[in-house]
Amino acid sequence: MAAIAAKAHDKLPECTGRVDSAVKLVLAGDVELRADGTARVASQSNGQTVYHVVNGTCDCKDFAKTPHHFCTHRLSSAIARRAQELVTATLDAAPPASKPVPAPIMPVAPLPEAPASANCYVTLAGRQVQVTLRDSDEQRLLVRLEALLQRFPAEAEPEGEQALPEGWCRKHGAQMKLNHGKDGSTWYSHKTADGWCKGK
Repeated sequence: MAAIAAKAHDKLPECTGRVDSAVKLVLAGDVELRADGTARVASQSNGQTVYHVVNGTCDCKDFAKTPHHFCTHRLSSAIARRAQELVTATLDAAPPASKPVPAPIMPVAPLPEAPASANCYVTLAGRQVQVTLRDSDEQRLLVRLEALLQRFPAEAEPEGEQALPEGWCRKHGAQMKLNHGKDGSTWYSHKTADGWCKGK
């Protein structure tokens, strides 16, 4: 990913900021490459908005104003596609006996922690999966989290409640953070649109 980003910086010096934003979108899993050659890219400013990149064009407002029409969404789809091609080529070149199981693209170096993030477990197709939301704005993150929880409402548990992860808030269906007090006390809590919740 670092090599792809470096080449993009060299070829498009006037789009340095957009290249960096595009890389973050790819690493966050916000770019969906489709079999028909199109792509769906989540908005950085609004996680509920999705832009479509088709035949080198994007339906975002920034597309017409950017140099060479390289908006962040078009760049992110191109970077994701190039990364996918490199991974495929590497796997195909490996000896049959040593070919690893395909794995998701991982960053070469750790990126700074997102200013706001939230983890929650939802039931999808009968399976419990963990979803991580990241954003640069806490209030916007909470709006996205609320929309996610409304889309996947908590299912009623059968008699003899199922064991949930430690620090899990049954009320909001979210993972809480373990806090430590100066007096040695500990407690779990997480922030909601109405304030802090301790899962009670």
